[in-house]
Amino acid sequence: EVPTGQGYDEYRDKMLAMIDELAAYKVETVAIPSADGLVLLGKYIHVADGAPLDIMVHGYRGLAVRDFSGGAVARIKSGHNVLLVEQRAHEHSGGHVITFGIRERFDVMRWVDYAVRRFGNDVKIVLFGVSMGAATVLMTSNLGLPPQVKAICADCPYSSPADIIKNTIRSLKLPVWLCYPLVWLGALVWGHFNLSSASAVKAVADATVPILIMHGMSDSFVPCEMSKKIASANPDKVELHLWSDAVHAMSFVLHTDDYMAIEKAFLDKVL
Repeated sequence: EVPTGQGYDEYRDKMLAMIDELAAYKVETVAIPSADGLVLLGKYIHVADGAPLDIMVHGYRGLAVRDFSGGAVARIKSGHNVLLVEQRAHEHSGGHVITFGIRERFDVMRWVDYAVRRFGNDVKIVLFGVSMGAATVLMTSNLGLPPQVKAICADCPYSSPADIIKNTIRSLKLPVWLCYPLVWLGALVWGHFNLSSASAVKAVADATVPILIMHGMSDSFVPCEMSKKIASANPDKVELHLWSDAVHAMSFVLHTDDYMAIEKAFLDKVL
């Protein structure tokens, strides 16, 4: 199912058509173990031997084929192989706890290791993410990415797990000073993770790979100010593009041709 509401409903047919187009491709189901013993699944689409590999990471409670329907097809048509990751606690991957990128960033590193083992040391990898997936791939940028990872493309990322939780609390008209410590404690006690232990801003400050960030300025879920904050942490490495009329994760749908042109120019440069 596709998102509903203002900024989505008028593009429903286009989104469904994108999903159908991607779903028509033949996929190979692949699996890897996470560092903490989960089985993580993905969908691999092969285009050509020796082609660059795009690893795509969906958003919070998202679906790989839905969240990257148009983007994956665009990459396939450009001649790239595509790996659509199913994040932990989503779809067919193991786990019951979503950690907002804190553990998921290490899962992405496992997928990168898998890709290098499978396709060899000469493979060129680009990490793609949307929403939570975007924050996740950005939070890998200071984990010692191997030289095969050439770039990161992030669409509407949040600046940190803590920031997006606090923003959500504010949007519910609740007091952050009271609610955030309770959420933080709940994550630690029941989820066994620390919401303060990772940040896209801090990771990108140390990034050595080129980064492309896209964000809609009408995004009410993840404010585009968060992408500006990330970009300002490392302006030499980050290229930022904002779309005035796009709500959350809709920049590609609203501005497909311009979005793809920007992405192509960026990837032509880094690859």
